[in-house]
Amino acid sequence: MLTIKDKTFVSFITADAIQARIQSLAEQINQDYANKQPLIVVVLNGAFMFAADLMKHLTIPCEITFIRVASYTATESTGQLKQILGLHQSIEGRDLIVVEDIVDTGLTIGEVCNQLQISSPASIAVATLLFKPAALKKPIDLQYVGFKIENRFVLGYGLDYDGFGRNTKDILVLQ
Repeated sequence: MLTIKDKTFVSFITADAIQARIQSLAEQINQDYANKQPLIVVVLNGAFMFAADLMKHLTIPCEITFIRVASYTATESTGQLKQILGLHQSIEGRDLIVVEDIVDTGLTIGEVCNQLQISSPASIAVATLLFKPAALKKPIDLQYVGFKIENRFVLGYGLDYDGFGRNTKDILVLQ
């Protein structure tokens, strides 16, 4: 159990389950990109832990870069994507794997992919640790999904509540 500000969170997905699933996702990516050299595009801040652990299991030649977007206020998605910050290299003709912590409404990751598509990459795939199908407002093609979860607020393992709680090994859920 963890209390942050006015909210209490309880265990939801254990560190062992997270690590096992990440290893499985990495094996799938290694197979799918066996003859390619993708650019891993990590969406900060939430996906940093997922991306770090995923990279440990990737055996394909790949590069990594980080972008930053914002669409959350407290525990609710605003649905409004601010400008992508931090993408400084050319992505034209590159195979991209966008690494996200969570996809709920689909609006943020959809807009990220739309903005990336403007620069003419060869392909864009999305790897998300968590997916909330019940919250989806815009259809989105997710190639790599760690866990499908119910539409509840989660925290930990990189995900936060007003900036706090990212530093847990497990994923917790609002009690």
